[in-house]
Amino acid sequence: MCGIAGIIGRDSVDEKALHKMADVLRHRGPDDEGFHIDGSAGLAHRRLSIIDIDGGKQPLSNEDGTIWIAFNGEIYNFRELRRELVDKGHIFATQSDTEVIVHLYEELGRDCVKKLRGMFAFAIWDSRDRSLFLARDPMGQKPLFFHVGPKGFLFASEPKAILATGIVQPKPDLNGLWHYISLRFLPDRYTLFEGIQKLQAGSRLEYRDGKAAIDRYWSIDFNRKRSGSDRELIDGLHEKLRDTVKSHMVSDVPVGAFLSGGIDSSTITAMMDEQSDDRIPAFSIGVAEQKFNELPFARTVANGLNVEHHEQIVRADLIHLIPSMVYHMDEPSDPFGVGVYLVSQMARERVKVALGGDGGDENFAGYDRYSGNRLVDYYCWLPRWFRANVMGPVTDRIPQSFGYKSLAQKAAWVNEMSFSTGGARYAHSASFLRFTEDAKNGLFTPDARRRVDDPDSVGKILAYYDAENASDETDRMLHTDLMTRMPDHLLPIVDRMAMAHSLEVRSPLVDQELVALAASLPANMKLRGRTLKYALRSVAGRYLPASVIDRPKQGFGFPLALWMRDELSGFLRNLFAESRFVELGLFDRAYMNRILDEHLNGRCDHNFRLWILINLEIWYRLFFEGRSLDQMREFTDGLMTPHALA
Repeated sequence: MCGIAGIIGRDSVDEKALHKMADVLRHRGPDDEGFHIDGSAGLAHRRLSIIDIDGGKQPLSNEDGTIWIAFNGEIYNFRELRRELVDKGHIFATQSDTEVIVHLYEELGRDCVKKLRGMFAFAIWDSRDRSLFLARDPMGQKPLFFHVGPKGFLFASEPKAILATGIVQPKPDLNGLWHYISLRFLPDRYTLFEGIQKLQAGSRLEYRDGKAAIDRYWSIDFNRKRSGSDRELIDGLHEKLRDTVKSHMVSDVPVGAFLSGGIDSSTITAMMDEQSDDRIPAFSIGVAEQKFNELPFARTVANGLNVEHHEQIVRADLIHLIPSMVYHMDEPSDPFGVGVYLVSQMARERVKVALGGDGGDENFAGYDRYSGNRLVDYYCWLPRWFRANVMGPVTDRIPQSFGYKSLAQKAAWVNEMSFSTGGARYAHSASFLRFTEDAKNGLFTPDARRRVDDPDSVGKILAYYDAENASDETDRMLHTDLMTRMPDHLLPIVDRMAMAHSLEVRSPLVDQELVALAASLPANMKLRGRTLKYALRSVAGRYLPASVIDRPKQGFGFPLALWMRDELSGFLRNLFAESRFVELGLFDRAYMNRILDEHLNGRCDHNFRLWILINLEIWYRLFFEGRSLDQMREFTDGLMTPHALA
């Protein structure tokens, strides 16, 4: 796990700018740094040493120094690939997985990515034809961003490293902002910075002679289904998952586990324990609010295994934590990221690598919305006029509890989703708790709306929901999530929140071979009736007690909606009073104040929307006004008082 960066200039490389890029990425690789300069091309690398600690220094080259690589990630099949390459006559100077990519590139060129099993983002400079080759892993576990401009081509693991050069001046990307507000993620190539693009998951880029060409080399096929009995399919999944977990434990340093107490992380931890000769360090955090606390379930799992369990009760100082999270995300943070940030901070005191359970819900249908979609179909038996004129007003009158999955939210969701079908319904569900199309038209000023030249956020969902590589409705939803929310929301949070503490997190449940196997399972092996994650739940049942398997899905969280009505109410009013997005003419002040008033008065739970607006204000001050994290702490402290800071 590392940070990479580079500049391909018009003339000679600006070495000071290259060093600035590496300095900004220090948290991704605190153990070492390296540079390679070749005239107009420069590569930079920050290293977190995990494989071949003594010999894996980067950038690294082939035998004659014509091909150089800066690599971030882990290749789990590197030993098998190395044996094949040695048999073909390649000579290795290290024991690292990085060098395998170099020699594989010599053999296969750009198609080398198709042989790699792992999480990766890398850059290869080929001095023979003065070309640069970039690639990201199939599921997007490792990030990569780039800029193409009159001064050349820049790339880095994080946008802030590109901004650090001064070559790209920070300016909000209005299209990216428009989509993020409703989707909760940045789709396609978008970032929130104009002029900086994201290389999409499963894609590769070649830059040569001032031009960049991009293509996707990997996709998921849900149409090729496995046959067999339930037992045979579950046995096959069990075997594949055990193999995947074992491959993800390859390391020259100790490996730990995130143990939340949920099915996914508990199963991964149990499989690690089963296949390790040493006691696995397992890390769990909980909160004082028992309604949100999963620590008792994590403890139950740990007590049944031979793991070295570390647990901690946290009281997240959210307002002071948000600036650090936003800084490392380069975009708004997410409440989900709080748990990842805090457990990573705890784990890094003892290990450099941890395995997590990310991806179980998206691969095996673990979210309520999958089964909820069927419930909406049944609800649609009621006449449309009755749902609109009778049930709508009824659901509006259900008192808000401002809790997790409240009755008011569920009832409103079912009723509102009943007025659309298929991909349109799924796209609408993505923005229901954030900003729907109507809500965006209220939030953005008329002038800002006119400046958005790619306004179709719904189309970002339909592009995958309506694709030909999935036909069953459940598979369509899973395909959409795996191609959007997974690489553009969940995995970036895991990567950035862990790397904020220089911790590598590996996610066996998003290994591309396991993802392909999950896609090949019949849909009713994932969603069976109203039972979520049927196949994975069946595998988990071979390791975990029924009290863990059968409990309702909870997730790590805080009573954020209630905090916003109480101890954070003054903070919100003060922050909105000096909104930078209002001052920029992007957001409507009256609309912002209206949803804030509705939340504080108990009329409607807007906590998801308010969270986004809070984060955007902090994001702007960090990246466009150049405030430090210490300055942001003073700023937030001031907003917590009755009178805001000027």
